[in-house]
Amino acid sequence: MKEVTQILTDLKRKIFKPVYFLSGEEAYYIDLISDYIEKNVLDESEQEFNQTILYGKDADLNTIISAAKRFPMMSEYQVVIVKEAQNLKELGKSSGNSEDDESETDVKTKKSSNTSNALANYLQHPQASTILVFCYKYKTLDKRSVIYKSLQKNQVFLETKKLYDNQLPDWITTFVQDRKFKIGPKASFLLAEFLGNDLSKITNEVEKLLINLKEGEEITPESVQDNIGISKEFNIFELQDALAKKDILKANRIINYFSSNEKEHPSVMTLSSLYGYFSKILLYHFSPDKSKFAVAQTLGVNPFFVDGYAKAAQNYGTAKLKAIFSYLKEYDLKTKGVDNVGVGNSELMKELIFKILH
Repeated sequence: MKEVTQILTDLKRKIFKPVYFLSGEEAYYIDLISDYIEKNVLDESEQEFNQTILYGKDADLNTIISAAKRFPMMSEYQVVIVKEAQNLKELGKSSGNSEDDESETDVKTKKSSNTSNALANYLQHPQASTILVFCYKYKTLDKRSVIYKSLQKNQVFLETKKLYDNQLPDWITTFVQDRKFKIGPKASFLLAEFLGNDLSKITNEVEKLLINLKEGEEITPESVQDNIGISKEFNIFELQDALAKKDILKANRIINYFSSNEKEHPSVMTLSSLYGYFSKILLYHFSPDKSKFAVAQTLGVNPFFVDGYAKAAQNYGTAKLKAIFSYLKEYDLKTKGVDNVGVGNSELMKELIFKILH
């Protein structure tokens, strides 16, 4: 995210703001910024007296504001970090002076609103020697509240969002390259498919892979398969490859393996991956420019994968793809119990692959 890069760049240049409100669905970026502030703004001797860590479930806004108004001791700055700030009741949906709040008569709500207004007042005139950080994970503020409006005008406000699945391989590639290592498109794809869009989980697993590599060396598909617990033969990448080539034997072997390892390969994930895969094949059919880089841009994939989609498009025309999307919808509902009388997910997935291939 550009906003994250800019915030970190300013921090490294010692350009500090009085308040950082870090919110949203993607906790990785919130941790990245708050951890940097916690570890780097003050040196070890300053941290003992000038760094305060509070938790939303144990603190309240009055305590936080009081801490923020203190002056640093033998230091230019003090740092106050509020972790798990999403648990602060005063920052709930009704915080601040929205129209809905004015109609509330409940005493507790009024008290919460008054406390929220105290924070809004602090945001208007923050302590210049304090760096106050809120880690407001998995949620964001009510955009009608005075707190939100004050943050937008005067302080650093970040709202993170989860990456889409098709953005993950490129994100992984960039992350690895920033660490001065290499990774190929297949290895990035395997990591994205297996680990999902939890960036903290992805970075932890990548760090493990890098331990045994020297700077400049490459994370290979084999190292991913050996160390992350992905089967070399039985994974979603190999299933898609088998379907693209209409390799019935290989596709059946893989789906049988998935069926016997439902925890590692839940049907909901397989269905989601297949829907994305066949959607890209359909996009290939309607791409006016069939050159490799034009198709890669249209499909949102690395050019490395374009030949595979071209081959798949030869085996799956638009009429067949229409039928496949119908199958995917049908079996998605059946795995959820709709129009399904006692047939297990493993058998349903085998039926689906049979219909796709025939």
